[in-house]
Amino acid sequence: MEEEHLVIMDETAIRRALTRIAHEIVEKNKGIDNCVLIGIRTRGIYLARRIADRIQDIEGKPVEVRELDITSYRDDRKAASVDTRVELAAVIGDLNGEPFSAHDKKVILCDDVLFTGRTIRAAMDALMDCGRPESIQLAVLVDRGHRELPIRPDYVGKNVPTSKQEQIDVSLTEIDLKDQVMIIHQRGQV
Repeated sequence: MEEEHLVIMDETAIRRALTRIAHEIVEKNKGIDNCVLIGIRTRGIYLARRIADRIQDIEGKPVEVRELDITSYRDDRKAASVDTRVELAAVIGDLNGEPFSAHDKKVILCDDVLFTGRTIRAAMDALMDCGRPESIQLAVLVDRGHRELPIRPDYVGKNVPTSKQEQIDVSLTEIDLKDQVMIIHQRGQV
């Protein structure tokens, strides 16, 4: 079977989408006080950092950025023990190893593609092991639909209705050496 690739966002479109998301985050939260951006590994952390840079340009002050690895919280993998999960969640991606408390923070989860919602559910489980946030918001570069859970993004770069036979491929300069979003369709599939 042959794959058909179509670029739906280039570097400029991604930059514009992240700038718009940054403005929307500042507006919705009436600034950035008590906000923290948490990027879901792998590409979510790079998007969170880019959004944070744009917020700093807008507000003139930095916003905290953390990285979250949800591997032990996924429902399609062998479950980790509660002790292991709490230990893993105790440090959410701080370069200095400082423990993270979500208590009373406005948490903005950042990810590249929203599909079934299971990744976001796992991220919320991890956050709840770190305290009770004031709110959890969701920023995604691409929302492709097909939700299996009642999860919706607060900030979306681009809505891309897809069939289940299609894939969304996000490439970011930090790891893929280019910025683009492609839709991949398997020719010959229904």
